[in-house]
Amino acid sequence: MHTNHEDAPTPHADFARLRRLNALAVRDSVTLMRRMTPGDLLRPTPCSAWTLTDLLAHMTAQHNGFAAAALGHGQDLSHWSVGPLGEDPVARYRDAAERAIAAFATVESPDREFALPEFPHPQTFPAARAIGFHLIDYLVHSWDVARTLGIAYAPGPELLQAALPIARAVPDGDFRLAPGSAFRPALAADHDTGTLEKILTALGRSPDWRAPFSRDNHAGPERGTAGHDPTR
Repeated sequence: MHTNHEDAPTPHADFARLRRLNALAVRDSVTLMRRMTPGDLLRPTPCSAWTLTDLLAHMTAQHNGFAAAALGHGQDLSHWSVGPLGEDPVARYRDAAERAIAAFATVESPDREFALPEFPHPQTFPAARAIGFHLIDYLVHSWDVARTLGIAYAPGPELLQAALPIARAVPDGDFRLAPGSAFRPALAADHDTGTLEKILTALGRSPDWRAPFSRDNHAGPERGTAGHDPTR
């Protein structure tokens, strides 16, 4: 079948879709954070040596840094600094998340340069690639939070299909073993495994990871779902 080139998605249409999916991944993370209680903050997470407090502080700081990058100030490391979570860490996280989404909405061109100084070799990236980094970060960290809390997380198929090639494009190497690295070296995955599992293993997560204890101090089934059930 012949397809007119005018019917093909434009770069700007693809960029708008990327921003929409990023916002979806980020707001899923906010939904999950709202399930947290103060007693959960010291729970271990799938991120090596990080408690939920550490992970929440990291995620909040990264939103602030990426928002600054979208507004042309990413080279200033103060925007990326991890600070105290305050009396209402979930509200602080939500505000940072919405700040990043709003900042991305101001970027009209997928080629606009973002300064991302925390990468192994500080450099700039086109907006489309930088927002892709942000998307994959928050999809995987949403899984981290869900696993930590013992609740289900089911991203929709469109988000997963967009995230998989981004995950596979993230550079792998020994630098992922450095303290504070958000991702560990990639793990092997079965060919017939699901898309989310492929994303997780590409970024060093074991899909079988479970929190040592539930909120009731015993292992239990996952409860509830954040995200979008692909069967609906």
